[in-house]
Amino acid sequence: MGPVKCAVCGHTWVVQRPPRRNSILIFIAALCALLSAVIFAMAVLYMNQVKEIREKPLVAELNDITTDVDENGVMRYVVSGRVVNRSEQIYGVPSLVVSSFDADGNVIERQRFLPTATLLEPGDDTRFMHILTVPINNVEKISVDLES
Repeated sequence: MGPVKCAVCGHTWVVQRPPRRNSILIFIAALCALLSAVIFAMAVLYMNQVKEIREKPLVAELNDITTDVDENGVMRYVVSGRVVNRSEQIYGVPSLVVSSFDADGNVIERQRFLPTATLLEPGDDTRFMHILTVPINNVEKISVDLES
């Protein structure tokens, strides 16, 4: 840097410039930090997914909602989807519950029905289809859940 003079006593001395760090080493250190952060994030996400699968090994997915006209000319919703076994064990498939809600979120009706398969192998799924008995007039939302 150069000579420095004290404002109080007038003493002068020479300050040495600190040695320059190697930019390649700093870049490698930054890459290592980034890699460790990515690995940590992936481990946390994996552990959360494993925990979720342990808590809910079977999941009901709603794929499609269509309308159909019955023999009396009344329009009804047809709900289709699948039940997936996300675990590594065989599970029995419980009954499914289709709930229909009005615009305020109030339950209009809950209907229980049995899926086509009673057991699911690890990673397997089974499809379902159900026609609601409620006319489509007041229905704003439909959900499918496994009976607990």
